[in-house]
Amino acid sequence: PVDLVIIQHTVTPICNTDQRCAERVRSIQNYHMETRNFWDIGYNFIVGGNGKVYEGAGWLHVGAHTRGYNNRALGIAFIGNFNNDQVKRSMIDAVKALLNCGVRNGHLTSDYHVVAHRQLANLDSPGRKLYNEIRSWPNWMED
Repeated sequence: PVDLVIIQHTVTPICNTDQRCAERVRSIQNYHMETRNFWDIGYNFIVGGNGKVYEGAGWLHVGAHTRGYNNRALGIAFIGNFNNDQVKRSMIDAVKALLNCGVRNGHLTSDYHVVAHRQLANLDSPGRKLYNEIRSWPNWMED
């Protein structure tokens, strides 16, 4: 199991319906595979504004989301630009359920830590509004 969860945002338009979110995930997949030359989606998981979690690299594969941390962390991306978009409660609830599932099934340690992408790379990710939200989570790690 890994002990680090990195929260990111996609900096794409947010999606609210199953159809729009599926289209957005397919677009991210195409970008990652065709432009970035990844074998698939680089994030381990992606969460849409419809409150659903989409599997990228998943639990069992090393993702391609944060240089230097891919093999020891889980990368979870929220679809949207959370400098502008409001974080939906359904998205937060979906990720918290995903993290609980990861602990229950032995993919995450019970004492895992959550960090923002910006703490590990010179980026704005996961956006101001999402950053402020995750800083209130019990597993948040400041440094």
